[in-house]
Amino acid sequence: MTGYVIAGIALLLALAVVAYDRWRTACTMRRLDEMLTAAMNGSFSKQNFDESRLSALESRLARYLTASALSERNVREQKDQISALISDISHQTKTPVANLQLYAQLLSEQPLTPQGKDCSAAISAQAEKLQRLIEVLVKTSRLETGILALHPQPDEITPVVERAAAQYAPKAAEKGITLTLGPHSGSAVFDPKWTEEAVCNLLDNAVKYTLAGGVITVEVKNYELFSAIQVSDTGPGIPEGEQAKIFGRFYRAPGAYQAEGVGIGLYLTRQIAEKQGGYVKVESAPGKGSTFSLYIPREA
Repeated sequence: MTGYVIAGIALLLALAVVAYDRWRTACTMRRLDEMLTAAMNGSFSKQNFDESRLSALESRLARYLTASALSERNVREQKDQISALISDISHQTKTPVANLQLYAQLLSEQPLTPQGKDCSAAISAQAEKLQRLIEVLVKTSRLETGILALHPQPDEITPVVERAAAQYAPKAAEKGITLTLGPHSGSAVFDPKWTEEAVCNLLDNAVKYTLAGGVITVEVKNYELFSAIQVSDTGPGIPEGEQAKIFGRFYRAPGAYQAEGVGIGLYLTRQIAEKQGGYVKVESAPGKGSTFSLYIPREA
């Protein structure tokens, strides 16, 4: 009889231990869930949790989440500071550059010697180049820091290609270049505004380096996973050793310094492509022109 009593007591104790262990596990899981929920909502604070009552695992998680919250706040603060700095730079330089352009125009209207006219034209051209550089730098910095975000959505590619081509048709015609549109229908998932910016950069590059009498062709090719907006030209071509470098910030190929530009358009194009899940590549050879392809995903 005594043996049964002892066995019963042992069984009850075992059940009590199991029940307590399950209760403690449930409490720990509940507190962990509360921590993670607070972290996901951005409301996690170490003050909300009493470390003396937490297990070692919970304490470590609390410390990790506290460090993560601080890191996220630091990143947000840095982005805010960068945004303010970019705005200040843009604002502070806008008026001096505009004044410089105005003075150059007024100077050009005065009776000048041929050398004076050349100097006036050079000042005006450099002021315009400086203005473009500031605009592109501000735009690129905002993209890199996430201040400006892309919003890819399913859309037709045709209007984007046609608008970009229409912008550069007059410039191409002025230079004696034929700009043609090939097949350009298709749909993909992309940000229309920024994708048009990327295509314009590719067209600007093509017009810049294609000589009079040359041809630029814009077309769209649709593949299983991507649609490719291709800009082909009959320019001088790019040596293989330079092709990986041309997408770098401020990089300009040897012999390209006489052309307009600041060396950041292709870099910005690559940033735009990558931020919407795509990429950009070039196929080229010296004397055979170049084809730049902007790949954008067909599905999200």
